Amino acid sequence: MVKEKKRNYKTSPKSYISRFFLWIFWGVLILVALLFSIIAVYKFVDPSKTIYILTEGRRLKNLTYEWRDIDQISTNASRAIVAAEDANFCNHWGFDIPAIRLAIENGGNVGASTISQQTVKNVFLWQGRSWSRKALEAIITPLVEAIWSKKRILEIYMNIAEFDEGVFGIATASMWYFGVDAKNLSLEQSSLLAATLPNPKNYSARIPTSYLKERAKRISSGAVTIGLDGRSTCFEG
Repeated sequence: MVKEKKRNYKTSPKSYISRFFLWIFWGVLILVALLFSIIAVYKFVDPSKTIYILTEGRRLKNLTYEWRDIDQISTNASRAIVAAEDANFCNHWGFDIPAIRLAIENGGNVGASTISQQTVKNVFLWQGRSWSRKALEAIITPLVEAIWSKKRILEIYMNIAEFDEGVFGIATASMWYFGVDAKNLSLEQSSLLAATLPNPKNYSARIPTSYLKERAKRISSGAVTIGLDGRSTCFEG
């Protein structure tokens, strides 16, 4: 009786490479599905606190935060913030291309991030500048624009933006600085709050510098303009 020779099956290097890329493919697919689900949930459910808010809460111990629906916030505030941060908010799909071109021409000295991009960064990503964060921001922003309304994007942004060290959200900031409810903010007060947003840890709406006062005046004028020319329609009504 002739014994059958045992066959030695060896996995080829090509097979390992194929499996590796297959794992990567499924991993990316799962992450995209998870991200899509979270974005879809946040269309209806308010993100109570972001990673940055929680981190600052542990560091400062006395963080103040209150959520407020956009319909309970003065239109002065929403217009001022849009005028200050992203005047063409209603006219783009997440990226302001002319502003990006201008930023490139000025060597990056001019900001080009839209409210949509900033909302994505504040809700889903981390602070600081890095190419990896910007790449993720560029991927997530169109998804957010596709799933959320402009009104929802602005609502979330105004509720998680930092207006002073440990002071998050327009409702908290309006009481902190002026002792008034967010629905009663005047245009002047709203413009001062919006003026602090580029650097809230260094600027104060309570004791504004001459620079901040001048910036607030420009924002106030811009807020009136976007109200008149229709660039506020996507988040009002």
